[in-house]
Amino acid sequence: MSEKKESLEQQVIDLQSQVAFQEDTIRDLDAALAEQQRDILLLRRQLELLQQRQEEQTMQATAETSAQEKPPHY
Repeated sequence: MSEKKESLEQQVIDLQSQVAFQEDTIRDLDAALAEQQRDILLLRRQLELLQQRQEEQTMQATAETSAQEKPPHY
């Protein structure tokens, strides 16, 4: 009977160790996920700014090209 009790105690200890390890892993994954989310938000904002800049440059180039073109009667 004592051997069975010791075996059960060891199983409980093993399970507690596994749970502790899983909790640490979940905490680490949560931190990594939060960091990735911040990175994604930053990259989205940078992409928006680049798209806005590209649109402005395209509009400016179109306006300059239109201003340099001669009217059809020349």
